[in-house]
Amino acid sequence: MNLIISEINKRNKYVFKKLFNKNYKELVIYANGYLFDTDASKDVVQEVLIYIWEHPDKLKIKTSLKSYLFSMVRNRCLNYLKSIKITDNYKFLEFNINLITEHVFDSTSDEDKKIVYHQILKIVDTLPERMQQIVKLKFLHNCKYTEIAEELGISVNTVKTQLKRGKAKIIEMVTSILILLQMQQ
Repeated sequence: MNLIISEINKRNKYVFKKLFNKNYKELVIYANGYLFDTDASKDVVQEVLIYIWEHPDKLKIKTSLKSYLFSMVRNRCLNYLKSIKITDNYKFLEFNINLITEHVFDSTSDEDKKIVYHQILKIVDTLPERMQQIVKLKFLHNCKYTEIAEELGISVNTVKTQLKRGKAKIIEMVTSILILLQMQQ
């Protein structure tokens, strides 16, 4: 058994505190790559570390403790994302698959698609308000450029420009997420 876990099993608070302090920030950053929510990421990491403190005898570490911690955090993040009621059955994720090349999604698991879907929704919510409205009207409501322009009182060229900028931001963020997911496999 890992020496650190052995010490935690003996209720060595000093060793646990050292483990916590050494890994906490890095694990929160890692969790935030899945959740894009700092508070939820901190909660997930704290749950993992509390579990280690409370159940060191149940741990089955086959690689390094650090790898085990990252796996636990990843699994808790996935469980957290599952617990969120995601609606729209991926219509938004697959709203315009040309945002991301199709071959990327061919090799992406349903679990990872859920993560990307959740992150796209969060990304859209961070866009400037007008851009957000345009993206949602186009891809959630399938409105035409002219319909969006009329509804918002703007020109068709403004709609196209805002969509182009919105797509660029979404692609940039989704690409980062997919790279992170590919690294996990």
